[in-house]
Amino acid sequence: MNYRKWVAGVLLACSAVSLAAAQSRSSADQYLPRLGDIMNLIQVRHAKLSFAGQARNWDLASYELAQLRQSLTDAAIFYSGLPVDNVTTLGHSIQSISDAIAAKDGKRFAAAVTELTSGCNACHASMDRGYIAIRIPTDKPFGNQDFRPHGR
Repeated sequence: MNYRKWVAGVLLACSAVSLAAAQSRSSADQYLPRLGDIMNLIQVRHAKLSFAGQARNWDLASYELAQLRQSLTDAAIFYSGLPVDNVTTLGHSIQSISDAIAAKDGKRFAAAVTELTSGCNACHASMDRGYIAIRIPTDKPFGNQDFRPHGR
């Protein structure tokens, strides 16, 4: 009789652990980053993209542009209140940056990043968030990253 109680207790404990793990996974699957967190990530990507282009590290610039594009897509998908037109109009700037990276053209890159930056600020203004003003970064806050291209 004690053996049955012990087995039943073990089975009950295992099912409780499985249920807790499933609930933990379920809540993790439903995590939705706050819009401000996504925008902070976009701001970091914008800065790193700018520094990579200034250093003519086209591989890094391409990577950062892809990350920035994905974050903008996430913001548009997760937050239906965003004016999608504003986000999608950034597509032209993003394509211009991509073209400049492919051509390894620093002047075109700088002009396209300036256009993207203006688009970001226009979107903020349209959302009554004009006080969030983005600019081309001048100081490198990423002291732990070398933006110069490295040979392979």
